Amino acid sequence: MTSAAPASLAVIAVRVEDRLRAFLTPELARWAEFEADLAEPMAEIGRLVLAGGKRLRPAFCHWGFIGAGGDPEATMVVNAGAAFELMHAFALFHDDVMDDAHSRRGNITTHTVFAQHHRDGAWAGEARRFGEGVAILVGDLAFVYGDMMMSGAGAEAWAIWNELRIELNVGQVLDILGSVRNERSRTRAEQICRYKSGKYTIERPLHLGAALAAPERLPELLPALSAYGLPLGDAFQMRDDVMGAFGDPQITGKPVGGDLREGKPTPLMARAVERATAAQAEVLALVGRADLGDEQVARVQQVIIDTGALADLEATIARLTVEAVAALGVAPITTDARDELVALATYVSQRTV
Repeated sequence: MTSAAPASLAVIAVRVEDRLRAFLTPELARWAEFEADLAEPMAEIGRLVLAGGKRLRPAFCHWGFIGAGGDPEATMVVNAGAAFELMHAFALFHDDVMDDAHSRRGNITTHTVFAQHHRDGAWAGEARRFGEGVAILVGDLAFVYGDMMMSGAGAEAWAIWNELRIELNVGQVLDILGSVRNERSRTRAEQICRYKSGKYTIERPLHLGAALAAPERLPELLPALSAYGLPLGDAFQMRDDVMGAFGDPQITGKPVGGDLREGKPTPLMARAVERATAAQAEVLALVGRADLGDEQVARVQQVIIDTGALADLEATIARLTVEAVAALGVAPITTDARDELVALATYVSQRTV
């Protein structure tokens, strides 16, 4: 069963997208005027951040802000939402390089675009390295622009902003190590799940919003928001893992079975390996092969289902979502924020994209 996105999510998305356009348009124009060769690389930031996306991080930041008593019309929380989108773009530019992904949100990835420019121009050096280099630098620019959007935030908010970015990068390091080592430990997979995505998608945006609205109340607010944000963040990433193994590329914008080809150390794969028979383990051993064909992907998917790993993960997602919603019952936040966070919990745990 899927759940429709709360109506407030679209409203927050429009405000953040308007802010992103207002910031990026003159910024990209000034660098294109400085040097024409910069126009296309710089434009890649806008192409990615304005091409869609769920805008979940701005939404959780917004409701953390409102929940702590913040003014819904405040400019700073919109800026923080835009900062999250730019920081997320940084992560996606780099992630696509690390995963050698060819599509993102239904469009060709930046490193692929510039590698093709290199080949078309018969330029010196290696096309792959050039394309990846441009994408990494574009990601770095998005990272800096995210910081610029946080200008004016207080010390408490900056401390959270810095910590969440460290956590994101730590999670990415653990993720690539787990992939190359073919790790299938459930404990490690859940650790990566939390640090690579869960914390910086839900818990930390809530914390940042609260810090912007009521820094003096953080000792009271942060534990209560974590009691909701951590289990829901885990459920969010587990849902991502299901989509990474089974998602429809027409919906997700990513190749079918992408996580299986990359050998991602996910809680889903950890469960499958734990439960597999010897024959099933042979099929699961195919995971991590870049040349994994669609027929082999289908065989792996069937083993994941047959072992009960998918059903067990779905049950875990449901349990974590219930735990998160229950935590809101005692959280010292406003009623409207509580209601919206309940709706977001249902949406993020049941989504298909």
